[in-house]
Amino acid sequence: MRAFRALLHIEAATLMRDKATLTFTFLFPVLFILVFGFLMRDTGGANSAHLGLFVPAGVSTQALDTALSQAGSITVTRYDNREDLAAALSAHKVNFGLVWNGEKLDFIYDPTQVQDNYTFQELAQGIASAFNLRNQGLSPVVEASTVDVGRKEASNWFNLVVPGILAFSILATGLLAVSGHITAMKERRLLDRLVVTPMRPVALLAAIATVRVAVVYVSTLVTLWVATAILHLTFSVNWFYYSVFVIIATLGMMGLGTVIAIFVRKPSSAGHLASILTMVMMFLSGIYFPIEIMPSYLRAVAAALPLTYMAGAMRFATGVTDMSLLRFWAITVGLLALAAILFPFLAHYVVRADRS
Repeated sequence: MRAFRALLHIEAATLMRDKATLTFTFLFPVLFILVFGFLMRDTGGANSAHLGLFVPAGVSTQALDTALSQAGSITVTRYDNREDLAAALSAHKVNFGLVWNGEKLDFIYDPTQVQDNYTFQELAQGIASAFNLRNQGLSPVVEASTVDVGRKEASNWFNLVVPGILAFSILATGLLAVSGHITAMKERRLLDRLVVTPMRPVALLAAIATVRVAVVYVSTLVTLWVATAILHLTFSVNWFYYSVFVIIATLGMMGLGTVIAIFVRKPSSAGHLASILTMVMMFLSGIYFPIEIMPSYLRAVAAALPLTYMAGAMRFATGVTDMSLLRFWAITVGLLALAAILFPFLAHYVVRADRS
C-alpha cells in the first residue's frame, strides 16, 4: 500500500506538470463546446423560426392568418414588397419567406442555410396544407398534437452533441493515458528503473488509472458545467449512472490503448496514431453528424466503433435520450470487460524493461 501511495503521488505530480495533457483534457472539450455551441446550438429545430411575409394590397389574408397561427411558435414579419422581403432574407433577418398573391403561395429560402432549410421546408408544407383546407372552408378531420417521445431536454440539437463530446473526451484521454504516457515512460527508461524494484506492475497501472479516472471525471464535470452555465442547456443527469459510466469507460479506453502501446514503440507515433483514431471515431460515431444520414457502409463502420455506444450511453446518463437499462448496462459491462481483458496484456507486455 505504501508503494501504491508513492506511485499515486508521483503519477499525480507528473500529470500536473504535463501542461499539454492537461490542456488537451480540460481545454479541448470546453473549446469544442463553446465554439460549436455559439455557432450551432440553435440548429435542428424551428422553435424560433422567423417568417417574412409579403401580401399585395387588396389580397385577402384571413385563411392564411389562420394557417400561420396554427403553425407553431413562428414569428411573422410583414413586408411591403417582394424586394424588401428578399433583402431581409439575404441579410438573415428572417429564416424564410412567403409570398401570397391571391392565387398561389411562394416560399423563398436562403440557399446558404443548408441544414436549417430542411426544417423550414417542413414548416412550409404544414402551412400550405393548413392554408389549402382553410381556403376551401374546410377543417382538419382530426386534430394533431405533439407528444415528446424521450426526454424533454433533447429538444435542442446541441443537447445531443454535448454528451457525445464528453464521451469523446473519455475516449481520447483513456487512449493517450496508455499509448502516449506509458510509451513515453518506456522511451525515457523510467519503467526500466521501476520494474527492477519490488514494485508490481499492477501497482503502477492502478496509480495511473486512479489519477486518469479522477482527471477525466473532473474534466467532464467542467465541460458539463460550461454547457449549462454559459450555453444555458438543460440536462437531467442521473449521477449514479453518470459516475459509474465515466469510471468504467475510462478504464475500458485505457485497456484499448494497450493495443497501441504494444505495437507502437515511440511515444510520438503512439500519440499520433491515437489522435487519428479518436478523430476518425468522432466523425463516424454520430457525435456531430447523425448516423442515420450516413451511407450504409459508414453506418456499418459506426456500428463497430466503441465511441458510438459510449455516446449513446452518455446521452442516457445525462437525461438527453432514452435507452433501456439493459442496453446501458450491456455497454458499461462491455467496456469493463475490455479493461479486464486488455489490462493483463498491458501489465505483461508493456510494463516491463528492455522492450525492443
